[in-house]
Amino acid sequence: MDFKNKHYALTATCAVGLEELIRAEVESFGGEEISCGTGVVFWKGSLDSAYRSCLWSRFSSRVLLSLYEFTAVNADELYEKSLAKPWSEHMDIATTFAVDCTISGEGPINHSHYAALRVKDAIVDYFRERDGERPSIDTVYPGIRVHLHIDNVKSTLFLDFSGESLHRRGYRGSGARAPLKETLGAAIVALSGWFNNGSGTALVDPMCGTGTLLIEAAMMHGDCAPGLARDYFGFFGWLQHDDDLWCGLVEEAAARREIGLNGNWPVITGYDSDPVVVGSARNNIERAGLEGYIRVKQAELATLQPSSTKGMVLSNLPYGERLSEKERVSHLYRAFGRICRDRFSGWSAGVFISHADLTDSFNLEWKYRYKLFNGTIPCRLLVGSVSDDDFFPFKWDRLPEVDRESGGEFGNRLRKNLKKYLGWATRENISCFRIYDSDLPEYNISVDLYEKWVHIQEYAPPKSVSPEVAEKRLKDAVRQVRDILGVRSNRVFLKTRQRQRGKKQYQKKDSREKLYEVKEGDCYLLVNFTDYLDTGLFLDHRPLRGIIFQQSKGKRFLNLFAYTGSATIHAAVAGAATTTTVDLSATYTNWTKMNLALNGLSEERHKVVQGDCQVWLQECRATFDIIFLDPPTFSNTKKENRVFDIQRDHFDLIKLTMSRLEGSGVLFFSTNYKKFILDPRLKDIFDIRDISKSTIPYDFSRNTKIHMCWEIEKKKAERREEEGGE
Repeated sequence: MDFKNKHYALTATCAVGLEELIRAEVESFGGEEISCGTGVVFWKGSLDSAYRSCLWSRFSSRVLLSLYEFTAVNADELYEKSLAKPWSEHMDIATTFAVDCTISGEGPINHSHYAALRVKDAIVDYFRERDGERPSIDTVYPGIRVHLHIDNVKSTLFLDFSGESLHRRGYRGSGARAPLKETLGAAIVALSGWFNNGSGTALVDPMCGTGTLLIEAAMMHGDCAPGLARDYFGFFGWLQHDDDLWCGLVEEAAARREIGLNGNWPVITGYDSDPVVVGSARNNIERAGLEGYIRVKQAELATLQPSSTKGMVLSNLPYGERLSEKERVSHLYRAFGRICRDRFSGWSAGVFISHADLTDSFNLEWKYRYKLFNGTIPCRLLVGSVSDDDFFPFKWDRLPEVDRESGGEFGNRLRKNLKKYLGWATRENISCFRIYDSDLPEYNISVDLYEKWVHIQEYAPPKSVSPEVAEKRLKDAVRQVRDILGVRSNRVFLKTRQRQRGKKQYQKKDSREKLYEVKEGDCYLLVNFTDYLDTGLFLDHRPLRGIIFQQSKGKRFLNLFAYTGSATIHAAVAGAATTTTVDLSATYTNWTKMNLALNGLSEERHKVVQGDCQVWLQECRATFDIIFLDPPTFSNTKKENRVFDIQRDHFDLIKLTMSRLEGSGVLFFSTNYKKFILDPRLKDIFDIRDISKSTIPYDFSRNTKIHMCWEIEKKKAERREEEGGE
């Protein structure tokens, strides 16, 4: 029989959503009568078509050649009908084999392993009865692999041409962070449009992991057959295998690869923050024979910059399956979208994500949305163009005109303050600041602007003022704030602030759990206006955070009693070599992680520790160039049965902290305890400079006691000794 020109019934299996991609491939391989099902593509084709599918298909999981079809209502009938097939046309005694099975529908045969075992027995018995000997089983690399598919009572026996899944290209080493299968990676590249719309443009993957997307893209551009590096296929032991035909196809593929690799190449670049993962990606690229065509560097999303004037940013982004991880991932997506708008306007963008409800987090316009699966996880591939036209930062440009006579004393003072602070904030590029701070005793409140939102805090009135009068004044003040600023009620948040002791200062006041994004300098931070007494961002520390930003590039930064980590963000965005953030609260350490994600910063370089700062300091052996120490006035640690008092305990705490300071480093120590007195013994041990005045911001000039701050360094002699000087 002329097997070379025979037409076979062929099937390609794939992940759901890739069927049309495979249809186009099969058509180019000479397939006929092509049809698609869910996760399968059927066609009629020659042996050449089947071989090309194994060698060239980028998206198929397996290629199956149909051998026999029959009905079987039980395992015994399955055995008898399998035994009756002419297996000597496909194998002999020397051919090793294996059988596997899949079952769909709800037929009488419902145990896949037992069904496969019965077919295996039938093949063994066929040869034992015919030749008196039996072939051997090899479940790893058999000469042929038989696949049984049962659909209700219909059974089909296939020859698995793939042998093992076609996603195994041969270039992957050990994986990391749940890598994409190569077939899915190729599909993402194809559906993104980068290759089909001209792969001469740059491709950038800012979170490339082990490099799957980059390698598959390069293989497409270089016309590299994905199966060329494989040394095993399931038809190698098949008696009808045409080795001359196969070798000719392999030679053709090798020649096409040679031409492709010597052609013009775009810039293909990947980044990842984890050095171990970067090493794995480089090893995979080398095994794929694509070193020199793909560049991979260790870098965070925050540092991403375009490598050319035109191209695509494409990435399989972290999924975040647990709730806390999903929250951080949503802020990472915001960072991705913002960085694309700021630096990649005019480029294309594609992201592969698992949570469809986070699609809007990017603030990008998606033209295409593909439903795909990564294993069993339903995912989305979002593709669009990047434009910054529709995104402008909020500014208080002009206040609405209101009746100046109706505001009374409070309204007049608020207008005066606005005239004073709005111009200053615009000149200094400050978007979060205080516009009223108990200026009038009768209106004992503070009013802060956090970009377009207004945060009002009422301080407890003196006992001489009745609750009724205090409530009336508060309502009047809130109404005037809204009228003068021209804001809707959903942008105004009100809290009553009373003196808090112990754990009360950290307890939740509400449970809305909504976070708002604001900007301070080059940093993006999350604030909460409802759930806690403080918003998550101490506005009075703005100048100190600015000092940290100016000094942190290339430095090792430590943030103790870190709250939501805003100082850490300033150090990290400024280019700190590493940061370490320590706080006892799980809420605030998670908040810090969300702030890191919002800025495209990784936890590989920026470590966040939930723990008691004093215990952590005693156990720590690392040293730091800059340390920020801002402890609470008073706290108690239930686990350690220990009470901390800033006045009583700051001497020992500062000494302990200074033991972790590099010789030429600096400690910034701050407290908001108004009665605080720095222990004079510290000046005998360290060089100390009071920088309180220079760290009080302009908008807090009425309240110079809002905090005290010192810059503490080791004595010059001690620094010289540690640095090996004379």
